[in-house]
Amino acid sequence: MAPARDPLFDFTDRVVVVTGGSRGLGREMVLAFAERGADVVVASRKLETCEAVAAEVRGLGRRALAHPVHAGKWDSIDALIEVVYREFGRIDVLVNNAGSGPAAKSHEVSESLFDSVIALNFKGPFRLASQVAKRMADGEGGVIVNVSSSGSLMAVPGVVPYASAKAALNAMGHSLAAEYGPKVRVNTLCPGPFLTDIARAWTQAARDSMPNALGRAGRPNEIVTAALYLASPASSYTTGTLVRVDGGIV
Repeated sequence: MAPARDPLFDFTDRVVVVTGGSRGLGREMVLAFAERGADVVVASRKLETCEAVAAEVRGLGRRALAHPVHAGKWDSIDALIEVVYREFGRIDVLVNNAGSGPAAKSHEVSESLFDSVIALNFKGPFRLASQVAKRMADGEGGVIVNVSSSGSLMAVPGVVPYASAKAALNAMGHSLAAEYGPKVRVNTLCPGPFLTDIARAWTQAARDSMPNALGRAGRPNEIVTAALYLASPASSYTTGTLVRVDGGIV
């Protein structure tokens, strides 16, 4: 017999789409939703990595669809939306998680690098969230969780285009919540530094200690409860807001 699920975090037969879902925090969220009964679409750049995570979801007894997407290109995003609606008929939860930003001194940023960072972290997520929000509003409603960064809330030299794009994502969440409510809730999840694969490039000192209230980076599984809260009925009166999961960065 399957264990009873907490009704506040029961995603049985919900359709959840996670971009950037093949690794890092995205993978943690994919598996957390599947463990709580969701059918999950794993979308990321490389199909083979999406398939690996989708296989984990199927191993939990849930349906999974792996689909490659370039999260900064509107035609690729539109194709993802069409495939999901064709296969599942709806999206109940969208986790708009894909994003990255290479470090570079601002005066050295080329136009092509600037455009690619803005596309991946704001232009593409805007397209995905707006198109899915419209479909949700026309249907049974739904929830969108946009994943931002602590860099959007503080001065972070060396990644100015990335931090600026994430700040735009924060503003986007507030406005989309107002535009597509009350049937669609839109919130922003704002992680700080986490010990995902990106941390391999950090110094050992950075991996061991962080200048935040908890004095450390987050473990990947520590993103899960915040994501579940924002996506579930537990946050039914929460929309247009930003939830920080950053260990207390000041």
